[in-house]
Amino acid sequence: MLALRLSLGAHPAVQLRRLLVATASAGTGFLLLSALGHALGHPDPSVSALRLAWCAAPLAATVYFAVAVARTDPGTRPRPGLSAIGLGPARLMAISALTTALSCLLGSALALLAFLQLRGDLTGMPVDGAATDFLAAGRPLPLPAALTLLALVPLTASVAVAMALRPREPVTGAPRAVHAYGRFGAYRRTAALESFGAYGRFGKQLAASARVRRTAGAAPERGGAAVLERDGAAAPGRDGAGDTPGSADGSGAGTVTDIPAPAAHTPPSGLPWGITVLAVGLAVEAFASRSGTGSPADRPAALLGLALACVGLALAGPGLTHLCGRMLQTARPGALRLLAGRVLMTEATRLGRPLGVVCAVTAAAYAMASLHEREDASSGPLVALGVLLVAGCTVATLLTAAVESRQARADTTAALRLLGAPTVTLRRAAALRAGVLLALFGPLSLVVAQLSAWPLTG
Repeated sequence: MLALRLSLGAHPAVQLRRLLVATASAGTGFLLLSALGHALGHPDPSVSALRLAWCAAPLAATVYFAVAVARTDPGTRPRPGLSAIGLGPARLMAISALTTALSCLLGSALALLAFLQLRGDLTGMPVDGAATDFLAAGRPLPLPAALTLLALVPLTASVAVAMALRPREPVTGAPRAVHAYGRFGAYRRTAALESFGAYGRFGKQLAASARVRRTAGAAPERGGAAVLERDGAAAPGRDGAGDTPGSADGSGAGTVTDIPAPAAHTPPSGLPWGITVLAVGLAVEAFASRSGTGSPADRPAALLGLALACVGLALAGPGLTHLCGRMLQTARPGALRLLAGRVLMTEATRLGRPLGVVCAVTAAAYAMASLHEREDASSGPLVALGVLLVAGCTVATLLTAAVESRQARADTTAALRLLGAPTVTLRRAAALRAGVLLALFGPLSLVVAQLSAWPLTG
């Protein structure tokens, strides 16, 4: 009941994302039921198994999108004070999984109703046509098999959400910052405890003041800044100032607060592996093109090479995003390029992974479209539905990841506005990030798509 109440009382944008998950689940469920209907009308089990195997791509895309939507749900995000009423991290994870299952169950129910309507089980008037042999209108539909197939999407999506949002234990031996109020109410971040009288010891606060000055001076390098607060007012810290760490005028009566800002992390480790897998996939396709000009069913190495090329693009996405951020900060960057590049480097994994998946889907769709012109077009509507599902889910996942990245940078954006950064500068930085990513990933997707389609078309 709590998951249902959170689902019904969410923000309209959150409800829209959940409806998109339900729509993707409905499309995937319809494809699964179509594979079942084709198996009822055709005795050849190999062809039916191949149709069922082709449903794995829409299923994976739907689950991937459901996980991205669950990660951006503000209603199930851990917040202070929720553990006191029994809503700890584990309970919130279970609520997220149940909310995802409810959305997917709604889509599966819609898919079943649409399939029964087309078969004529509800109105007694089945749809006729040469391309509707997957409905098996003249045969009884096995309800247990249909319900089993429809349960795949809710079960897989809820398990994936539970695994993605499960509470993680802190790494043993890793330093952990302790936020506490120190002597005389001074707010500081320290993991070390002070003995009695250490606050007034000679040289104690001089060392702390030096650390604050180094933090403020290193702001362009690590993306941080120091703000000295007193009586509720904030003033940005200046490099080389002789202020004590407690106030803005040296009296030591205020508190020191670090403004969160984009910090550059280590580069993602998947770029070399992605380039290697991509090169191997293209090499396998080129080798398969020399074996003959038959259909790809006679040359499974060509399809294997296409799959490896797509996996390589997906693996290289975070590394390429991090590289774009580093390139923006070269050659004496200004504030705009520095901010845009640092955000790309920080969000390389969150944005690069779905961006690489979108590029992989684009290349695969182009290659399979050039191949589909030669094949039988009897299953054209189902192929179009599958391509639309995969492409739509991957693009929606990328947009959802952008929303998640914006939510993660909410404190940084508020701190920059507190320091006086104009809104136009933040928008220009976002446009610059989008332009750089499009300039790199767009031509890369086209090149890989052309190289992948050439061996398949013979």
